[in-house]
Amino acid sequence: MDSMRAIRQLNALQKQGRTMRLAAEDWASDYQILISTIMSARTRDGVTIPTAENLFKKYPNAKSLAKANINEIKKLIRPVNFYKTKARNIINCSKSINSDYDGKVPHNINELLKLPGVGRKTANVFLAEHGKHALPVDTHVAYISRKLGWARNKNPHKVEEELKRLFPQKYWNRINTTLVRFGKTHTSRKQKDKLLTEIGRIK
Repeated sequence: MDSMRAIRQLNALQKQGRTMRLAAEDWASDYQILISTIMSARTRDGVTIPTAENLFKKYPNAKSLAKANINEIKKLIRPVNFYKTKARNIINCSKSINSDYDGKVPHNINELLKLPGVGRKTANVFLAEHGKHALPVDTHVAYISRKLGWARNKNPHKVEEELKRLFPQKYWNRINTTLVRFGKTHTSRKQKDKLLTEIGRIK
């Protein structure tokens, strides 16, 4: 796959995705960006965002959430999938931010990965939201990348590596948001695949 061709296809995908707020966007602090991203795993953004808003009204920072009662957090975030595990993770993550990072979320992927509940995709989403050269890979990114021939692997980390070799660095933090918006706009697999076939013909 030629890099310039992939960029033209990325631009076409961007035009086909509607404007929508994603779970990591438009928060007041790094803490809120990270916690909402952890909560968004396997959960629609339309569910995650209002649930996170309710959580942050009562627990606006890592210090307050670190002291929270887990049963109360479970009740507050119950609309998200795997809320029991996520309740434990976001409390422990907040404790770690306070004790290990002086209350500030680290902006380094290796340090982010040490935090409870933070995997590679979550860490990359957080960094990309701050304009860093990061490339999060979720199910939308992995699927669309394979359909267009940008990547061959199914392992998300290997897909990330393939995309980083294909695209110039300045495009990395655009890829996830563009492909996620495309995937959320076109929910029908048949419609999605038809559009991807058309975009795949772009030279």
